[in-house]
Amino acid sequence: MTQSLIKLTKEQKQHFETEGYVIVKGLFSEDDLAKIDETFETISDQTVPGYFEPDLSTEVVDPLKRYPRVMHPHRFNETAKTYMLHQPVLEVLADLYEEEALAAQSMFYYKPPGSRGQALHQDNFYLQVEPGNCIAAWTAIDAADEENGGLLVVPKTNALEISCPDIADSKESFTTHYVKPPKDEKAMPVIMDRGDVLFFNGNLIHGSYRNKTKDRFRRAFICHYANASATHISNHYRPLYRANGEAVSLEINPSGGPCGDEFETVYPH
Repeated sequence: MTQSLIKLTKEQKQHFETEGYVIVKGLFSEDDLAKIDETFETISDQTVPGYFEPDLSTEVVDPLKRYPRVMHPHRFNETAKTYMLHQPVLEVLADLYEEEALAAQSMFYYKPPGSRGQALHQDNFYLQVEPGNCIAAWTAIDAADEENGGLLVVPKTNALEISCPDIADSKESFTTHYVKPPKDEKAMPVIMDRGDVLFFNGNLIHGSYRNKTKDRFRRAFICHYANASATHISNHYRPLYRANGEAVSLEINPSGGPCGDEFETVYPH
């Protein structure tokens, strides 16, 4: 097992194993968060083709047109790459995986007031990490709650297989896929403070509701990781990175997943 400076308690690891997720408080310092604030405030007024393409006109009706999510910022911004490889996060991941974690993806969500949420889904439907699984590290850059569209999780669904999704309600979700929770299982809100990190299993059903506030963003820095013993991943997430920034190229997963090869799984997640 990889030696970690940050060790989860027995209770935290048990919660991750049984419920599919765990919150670790304060993994990002205020200095770290200030750097992230500044970086993505600057990016928000730019266009980065293929990664961030906002509508900067003054007549935008959909707030997500003005503030879409930033895809793979680590590929064009060094601060984003630094925090994708944030040592405290990698140490927690090493504890959860019981081996080294490889960084596969970064994203930044602005989620301005009034913006739609994201329908319930499973991350490893898209990443297709095999053998093993992906783990998300979802960092609250703003405090997240029910009002501003914080994350929702369906506990214990980490034990389920990956499902072929249905079509989401486009009035409430900016993405098109929806995974229905099992009967009698409900999504519950995850309340987080600025700097907290939520770790969750790639099979866990999760999503978010609309930001119902008039004046609060719900910014989040979200990264996905794979276990170092994995051999395959979807092409969209290659290359991966070790803690020292070294690129690692896993094989492309040839599987079509639970929907077969004809299903469009790799739209940007």
